[in-house]
Parts: sequence; C-alpha cells; structure tokens
Amino acid sequence: MLKQLLASAVIGSSILAAPFATAADYTLKFGHLANEENIWNKAAERFKKVVEEESDGRIDVQIFPNEQLGTEMEVINSIQLGTADMTITGESLQNWAPKAAMMAVPYAFRDSEHMRKAVEGDIGKQIEQQIEEKAGLVPIAWFERGPRELTSNQPIKKPSDLDGLRLRVPNVPLFVDTWQALGAKPTPMAFSEVFTSLQQGTIDGQENPLSLIESASFNEVQDYVNMTDHVRSWIYVVIGKNKLESMPEDLQEVVLDAAQQMQSYETKLFDEDQKRLRNALEEAGMEFVEVDQKAFADEAEPAVKASLNDEQQKLYEAIQDL
Repeated sequence: MLKQLLASAVIGSSILAAPFATAADYTLKFGHLANEENIWNKAAERFKKVVEEESDGRIDVQIFPNEQLGTEMEVINSIQLGTADMTITGESLQNWAPKAAMMAVPYAFRDSEHMRKAVEGDIGKQIEQQIEEKAGLVPIAWFERGPRELTSNQPIKKPSDLDGLRLRVPNVPLFVDTWQALGAKPTPMAFSEVFTSLQQGTIDGQENPLSLIESASFNEVQDYVNMTDHVRSWIYVVIGKNKLESMPEDLQEVVLDAAQQMQSYETKLFDEDQKRLRNALEEAGMEFVEVDQKAFADEAEPAVKASLNDEQQKLYEAIQDL
C-alpha cells in the first residue's frame, strides 16, 4: 500500500510539474490586421515556428490576426504600454517618425528593385532609426506591398485620359492633391462604400493594390486595371524596443534571425501571389492596360514635392538619386 501511495504521489507531482517545466521564459504577443489566409499571417506563422524551435521553447509566440488585439494604431499603443509585443505596420508610423511618410509617397519609386535599394540602404536605416528613437519600436523585417493600380470602365494610358474622372481615394491629403494634379476629381470615401458607389455611378473609378481589387470583387463593377503603379510601398514587422532588449542576447539573435527567415518566406509568397492575382482578375473579365508611367510621375511630381516637409524632401531627393 505504501509503495502504491508513493508511486501515486510521484506521478501526481510529475503531472503538476510538467506545465512549469515546459513553460516559456518569454512570450511574444504578435497582433496584426490581416486574416488567417493572408500571406502576412502565413509569414507570421513561419516566424513563430522558427523562433520556438531555435529558442528550444524558451520563447512562445502568440499570433492574433484579424485585429484581435485592436486596430493597427491600437496595437502600436499597446506595444508602447507593454501589453502587446509585435505588429505589422506601415506609414501610420509617421505619427511618431516623420521620415516614415516616405513609405507611401506617390511615384517615389520607379520599380520594386528601386524601392528595395532604398529600404535596404541608408534611406531605410534613417527611417528605421527614427522609428526606433521616436516610437520605441524596432523594425526587424519588411514586406513589399503590391503597387496601387487604377481601375475604371475606360482604358487610361496617359494623364489626359483622367480628365474629369470621379475617383475614390483614401482620405489622405497627399493622395487627393496628387490626383487633382493629374486631372482627376478625387473623392475621399470610406472603403466600405466604394463598391456601391461604383455600381450606382457616383464615382467612375478607384485605386488599390490587386489584392484589394480582387477581395472587394471590383471586377463586377469595373472593366479595366490601368497599371499606374502610382504608389509602391512597404510595411515593417516591428517589436517593442523594451521587449527585445529585455531578452538575453542569444534570444535576441533568435528573434532577429527568425525575422529574416520570415521576410524571405513572405517575399516568395508575395511574388507568387501577384502573379495569381493578375491571372484571377483577367479570368474574371478585367483587362490590364499598360500606362505611360513616366508621364504620370512627371505630372504628379510638383504636387508630391509640395506636400513634403524639409526632412522628407531630403529623403525624396535621395531616393530619386538612387
């Protein structure tokens, strides 16, 4: 009987101790706005896998897609307060770091390679340093966003084709000024209202990346995708500076290494997805139109420059010189 009691006690204490033996030393709460099927979330899942494996379970990564931890701005605030740890964010960072406005300036970049040179060179370092200093966030990876394209029910190849076109734009002064300079009639409007407004003829066109053109089913109310590529932008995966520095150096290295693996994985998914999106939209009946992008860029430039402060102007000029 005594042996049985002792055996039971040992087994019971082992069961109780098991969760504590495997508990992680650090937890990273990673919240973002994309849904589970989005390539950003798939990249986050890759980050989780690598971190947990390379840290031998000392770091537990918890992913919260679909704004489960709040909106983009709310999650940033939570990271600054220490109640969340990581997120995926873009030009919203300019609320703290003015240089981050360069992450979504019309016609700042000629193509993807031009943008990559900027992000991975001195310009990117300047932006990242200001984000770290002003916002308390450390950019550890970056993802290219699909360029914004113009949809319409008539082909648009040059700026004069825009004359009088009623175009929905986000409520961003720079976007409004740029499209006015190009000859359109920009109309700020909530994204949720765009489909119905196109359907009813309240507006004639809209501009967004291919991923949103597909997910919003704009092929049902628009015939053409005009390849303006007018905004090439990127977003950062950021971690709270205090959180990162609270970890021992070996675990910081694990996080940074996993971030680079996540970035490479997302780049592969992004390239595949851009091809898929074009094929899907063409199959849905949309026609892709080649546009004189230089003519658009030249006509937009005065409005773009006028919107930038001195600090941003210097970065813009440096980008053009790359």
